[in-house]
Amino acid sequence: MAVNYPGNEMIEMAPARSHDEKHAEVEVKIIRGNEAFNEAMLKEPPKAFTFTTFQLYIACFIGFFCATMNGYDGSLINNLLANQPFLDFYHGSDAGIWAGVVTSMYQIGGVVSLPFIGPASDTFGRRFGMWIGCLCIILGTIIQGVASASDGVKQFMGGRFLLGFGVTIASAAGPMYVVEVSHPAYRGVVTAIFNCFWFTGSIIASGVARGADNIGGNASWRIIIWVQLMFSSIIFLAAYFLPESPRWLYVNNKQEAAKAMLTKFHGNKNPDSEWVKLQLNEYDELLEMDGADKRWWDYRALFKSKSTCYRLFCNVCITIFGQWAGNAVLSYFMGKVLVTIGIGPGGYGPANIILINNCQQFCWALFGAALVDRVGRRPLLLFSNIGCCATWLAVTVSSALYTQSIPAGETYGTNKGAGTACLAFIFIFGAVYSVGFTPLQALYPVEVLSFEMRAKGMGFSGFAVAAAGLLNQFAWPVSLQKIGWRTYIIFTIWCGIQSTVVYFFIPETKNRTLEELDEIFTSKNPVKTSIAKKRLGLDAYGEVVNIDDF
Repeated sequence: MAVNYPGNEMIEMAPARSHDEKHAEVEVKIIRGNEAFNEAMLKEPPKAFTFTTFQLYIACFIGFFCATMNGYDGSLINNLLANQPFLDFYHGSDAGIWAGVVTSMYQIGGVVSLPFIGPASDTFGRRFGMWIGCLCIILGTIIQGVASASDGVKQFMGGRFLLGFGVTIASAAGPMYVVEVSHPAYRGVVTAIFNCFWFTGSIIASGVARGADNIGGNASWRIIIWVQLMFSSIIFLAAYFLPESPRWLYVNNKQEAAKAMLTKFHGNKNPDSEWVKLQLNEYDELLEMDGADKRWWDYRALFKSKSTCYRLFCNVCITIFGQWAGNAVLSYFMGKVLVTIGIGPGGYGPANIILINNCQQFCWALFGAALVDRVGRRPLLLFSNIGCCATWLAVTVSSALYTQSIPAGETYGTNKGAGTACLAFIFIFGAVYSVGFTPLQALYPVEVLSFEMRAKGMGFSGFAVAAAGLLNQFAWPVSLQKIGWRTYIIFTIWCGIQSTVVYFFIPETKNRTLEELDEIFTSKNPVKTSIAKKRLGLDAYGEVVNIDDF
């Protein structure tokens, strides 16, 4: 009996095309994706819940904490800028140049880390990349936590620099590790869940900030900083005990170790598993044994051909689009945004709203992660970009109406309906963004890169995040201070541009192993190739006997 799985249509019976009765075509499947991948799915449907797959899920779960650390910091600075004792201690403000400079040190640290991302993960393995990143995070947290009042701002910025340095390395190594150790059939969902854990860190930071408000004083913000040690310490201690990436093992002349890893975790301890044979054959055919990943200084692999340039283009596009959809304003400067609609600063209102928003975004992100293999990457990206464009338009209109209702010399407006509508659209934006962008920000950029490109390409991606983040940190706080709600017009237009680029240039990647993506990027039209259907003819034993374009 044929197996039906997401994204495929099935036609039960077809006329025989072979003269050999034993291998006559008796069934047809219309598929999207690579035929070898789909044949393995038919011959050996993977089992999602076995003892070895649970072990692999736990290893990936540890890798997810790289995203948790990133999310904690994103919400940490947001909560600190909404914490009045913190602003009083450093004589700062929640907007303008001071807020931009203090928060941008994190992005600058990320830019400086670029040359070290590739060597950390290529030379010593994906586990080491996570480990060394977490070491930097631990040191940066300690520096922030012990900052004094006299030279506190400088020390605090130094800690944030080291934090950005470590988080960028760990955030590049984490998805590389998860995408390379995951079973090919579950790579999409598992790696998509990776970035959803950004919200676990964000929720914890918001919850700690909300609870610390009851304490008051400087302890209310120092507690938020020290809790940051939790997840980096877990990864730091556990990294040595995790299974290594089979691809890294294979290209570093540890083929037996790679086969053993695949046999245990992907073949359910069966060395003759279709999944083990498929991946080892593709490793042997497509992985470069003496590629640029062996030379820390060699970045030519990123630009050596049209297909590698296209891969890097897709990687950087989705990376930057995820940063410039307008979410950065709501992630880092929510306190100032709420002020524009008459909420805060001070009190429990902003803290409660930030916490609730993070919780609902986490739920929507998990929902989106469950759809990446069913719906596909492209449809989710198009939904989020078009949805963000429409939502920012609504936020712009409601914010403008509220601002117009503010009497001369007053702080708050009289049009409560417009303020409430704007708040509702902020929550809707979080939902729309989280369904598509959150799960795909980690999955898509890492899977479109070949193994030889992956570590250095993710370093390049980290540079793109940091560079895009610099604009977020410097431009938007000043823009909110100077032109207020008109800032949202920029996001409305830009999200429309992003939607257009995704539709015409970003290919689909589901239903393929990482190595099988070569077929897409070496083709004349990657988008067309990625969404093309194929006709598989099967015999009575489930063997593929015919492959045709559909």
